[in-house]
Amino acid sequence: MDKNKPIFVTQPSLAPLSEYVELLEEVWDSGILTHNGPKVQRLEAELSKKLNLDNFSIVLNGTIALQMAIKALDLKGEIITTPFTWVATVSAIKWEGCKPVFCDINPETLNIDEDKIESLINADTVAIMPVHVFGTACNVSKIEEIAKKYKLKVIYDAAHAIGSSYQNKSLLSYGDISATSLHATKLFNTGEGGACIANSPELNERLQRIRFFGHDKDKNVVEDGFNGKMTEIHAALGLINLKYFDKVLDDRREKYLLYKEMLGGRKELQFQRINRNETNFSYFPVIFQSEEKLLQVEEALNEKSIFPRRYFYPSVNTYNEIVDYQPTPISEDISTRVMCLPLYYNLSPKQIKLISKTILLSL
Repeated sequence: MDKNKPIFVTQPSLAPLSEYVELLEEVWDSGILTHNGPKVQRLEAELSKKLNLDNFSIVLNGTIALQMAIKALDLKGEIITTPFTWVATVSAIKWEGCKPVFCDINPETLNIDEDKIESLINADTVAIMPVHVFGTACNVSKIEEIAKKYKLKVIYDAAHAIGSSYQNKSLLSYGDISATSLHATKLFNTGEGGACIANSPELNERLQRIRFFGHDKDKNVVEDGFNGKMTEIHAALGLINLKYFDKVLDDRREKYLLYKEMLGGRKELQFQRINRNETNFSYFPVIFQSEEKLLQVEEALNEKSIFPRRYFYPSVNTYNEIVDYQPTPISEDISTRVMCLPLYYNLSPKQIKLISKTILLSL
């Protein structure tokens, strides 16, 4: 491996630069850079059509999308979530004045353990915020059954989940609101970006007010909002990338399955349990038998200029500077032993085979 060309855990999937320049010229000609411009409106419409979704509001990033969801639902109290996630999940809860309560995970799916949710519900509980970890669907049916029973709201942190499905529908269509990310590392990206998908037109209208300082369609400030708007420059990138989305999804599936073919026969390695008809194959996590073994493999890969990522590590409930510790032993254990391997559009099958062989030789 050429040490001057390192392999990182991911790269953005990008359309040809020439196509982006064409759309940027339109932006320059219009003189409109933000404030719900024509490119943002077009991207919302095209994504809604592509994913067969209604009530789709594009925003500045995925973290803002989570905050907007909490705000739009008027939540104040405890929100049950997973500790096996990126810190943004918890940051959004805290920024909106709510308290995160951690529910441990299923050791096979890596998603929130729906059988442990009810024991955490009390008079202060207002919502459940599960994460579709690595693009793999939570047990949506069970979670929504619990929410209905206790009259709780459901916000799905669907940061990884664009292109995933559940019961033959977009995974983003579930919950009171799903919040997704369009960050550079995601299967479909706008550089920086996110979106809220609401379960009603009225809730969608409120989200659109919140993202623009609380203005209504007549430019009157009718509620407390903030600046969650996406720019025309980011929307233009999304429009050209959307043309290649199916190709990116197919490519990711093929590469995921190649990894599984190369590594799947080793009993020392555990893999996330997925439904192949529902996931978007956006990440390839590997769970090792011990943290020591993980570090051994990581060192062997780094020596070849291959840089996987310990994702998610550490378990968020152990971030003692920002949350009060609540034990979640399964998440805490798995977070020390899980690592995501490089997986992206420009990664070649030859490189996947090299990565896999390096892992097998270092076990």
